[in-house]
Amino acid sequence: MSNDDGLASARDDARAALEAARALQAQAAAALERAEAAAAALEAVSGPEEAAAVVDDVRLVAAAPEAPAAPGPLPEPAVDSVRAGYAFAGPDLELGALVNGEARIDVPIRIPLGMLNRHGLVAGATGTGKTKTLQVLAEQLSAHGVPVFAADIKGDLSGLATPGTANDSLLARTRTIGQDWVAKAAPAEYFALGGIGTGVPVRATVTGFGPLLLSKVLGLNHTQESSLGLVFHYAESAGLPLVDLSDLRAVLTYLVGDEGKAELAELGGLSKATAGVILRELIAFADQGADVFFGEPEIDTAEFLRSTPEGRGVVSLLEVPGVADRPALFSTFLMWLLADLFNDLPEVGDLDRPKLVFFFDEAHLLFRDASKDFLAAITQTVRLIRSKGVGIVFVTQTPKDVPGDVLAQLGSRIQHQLRAHTPDDAKALRATVSTYPESDYDLGEILQALPIGEAVVTVMNERGAPTPVAWTRLRAPQGSMSPTPEAEREASVQRSPLLARYGTPLDRDSAREILTRRLDAAAEAEEARTAAEERAAEEARAAKERAREEVRLAKERATAQRRADEAAERSRRRTAPRSTSTRTPRRDKTVVEQVLGSSAGSTLLREVVRGIFGTARRRR
Repeated sequence: MSNDDGLASARDDARAALEAARALQAQAAAALERAEAAAAALEAVSGPEEAAAVVDDVRLVAAAPEAPAAPGPLPEPAVDSVRAGYAFAGPDLELGALVNGEARIDVPIRIPLGMLNRHGLVAGATGTGKTKTLQVLAEQLSAHGVPVFAADIKGDLSGLATPGTANDSLLARTRTIGQDWVAKAAPAEYFALGGIGTGVPVRATVTGFGPLLLSKVLGLNHTQESSLGLVFHYAESAGLPLVDLSDLRAVLTYLVGDEGKAELAELGGLSKATAGVILRELIAFADQGADVFFGEPEIDTAEFLRSTPEGRGVVSLLEVPGVADRPALFSTFLMWLLADLFNDLPEVGDLDRPKLVFFFDEAHLLFRDASKDFLAAITQTVRLIRSKGVGIVFVTQTPKDVPGDVLAQLGSRIQHQLRAHTPDDAKALRATVSTYPESDYDLGEILQALPIGEAVVTVMNERGAPTPVAWTRLRAPQGSMSPTPEAEREASVQRSPLLARYGTPLDRDSAREILTRRLDAAAEAEEARTAAEERAAEEARAAKERAREEVRLAKERATAQRRADEAAERSRRRTAPRSTSTRTPRRDKTVVEQVLGSSAGSTLLREVVRGIFGTARRRR
């Protein structure tokens, strides 16, 4: 066997022995309580003489010195330092009692109520008790009048709305830490993301959600994220409200189509190819059923700041089992709720108690594959939202799941057991140890040996300094450790005044309807233009045909006229009188014509001409 195997075996044996000792201690305490009750009952029915011996034996056992406790990892001066470090003057939440070999009732571990405004971290492997720790914190915050918001990933937190049930094991455990346990329910309001599940529907408009968070949900890269921001800018400047996913799809479809190519070109940084990629991702996202999470009425995050008339803070539980297969969606939705609170709440500075404590479960999903811009937005929100009176408690498996810039702002730590079965686990363990202040503990060993319901704690004290590291046995919830029955939760939702406000989806006039009308109008205008062109062409064809017909008719009339004239001429000729000769008849000559035509007349004419012109030739 290697040294590591031997160390692991010894660690397991020590852990088993410690658990067995604690179990025996709890059984002994329970047996002592039953014996005292039995002795008292015997004395009541049999008289003091007969029960005296039994009563004396019981009291003798009760007065007997307890077996010496197993030595703890801290020397007594260090225990005193822990005791002093967790003694606060103002209101606080009881976390439990120091464990130093055994639970030390005289060393309670607390957290100042006002320091929850400085945020916190609850971490630990699956099944180590993180959910019950959240329940303990939420119950006490509610009792102090502080509203709480928490995502109920597995439905277990709903039990805080139902009084718990006592049993011997529970009471024995609570006695070891000095908890005066009584069953008590906290006022709760149930919400359901997108109305999937039991609760008042929680929806967001696409515009309210914004391009940065939507890019995280869609898994877009940096270029696509920037391009989506341009689309949001265009929609806002064009007066196109983005209420649900169909609105964003309509805008993208318009921009990549023929009708919107001019607007797309004006955007400059948005290419048609990138817009097409975003559109395909959006369609796939909607096809998964995600469109039910977007729309109106959009939840007013002020609903999470309510208190009961008795002054108890309302615990708002967001049910998300129905979207467990879309973890990035619900984690990003939680971030949207925080961002909306940050935008809406006024500056209040440091308060003696928070206005709201926000439990961010499965926080590692929020930071996974996040862009730089997204991480920067988270960091800024966490840093500044405390001035709005909101405390955030991130819940995850190891501190390394949270970016360093965010982790540095978490003033309180409650770390449940960590497991180091792989090299990555061992690395995470070392990273976790490095986030704690110096102490007398071997945290690398203790964090692996912590039983369920115990944790290593350090918080921010009232002066803003970290308290000593304390191995703590945590308090038990006063509400049920099992989920509240479905029927009771449904009845609570039906009684809620918020159901009338948010229960029914609204479908008001938005980008999809506006663009549909615009495209319909453009189509109608195109149809009208086409029809006008067709009418004009038809009229031109008709005019040309009429002109051709007129020419034809004119030709026909001319031909008919010519033929009529010819017919008339023929008719005239047929009706005119004819001579017997074929020659044209001559008219009779006059006397002058007869004289001139004779030879004597010709001679006379020549002589006259010669006399006038004097041109008679001389004869040779």
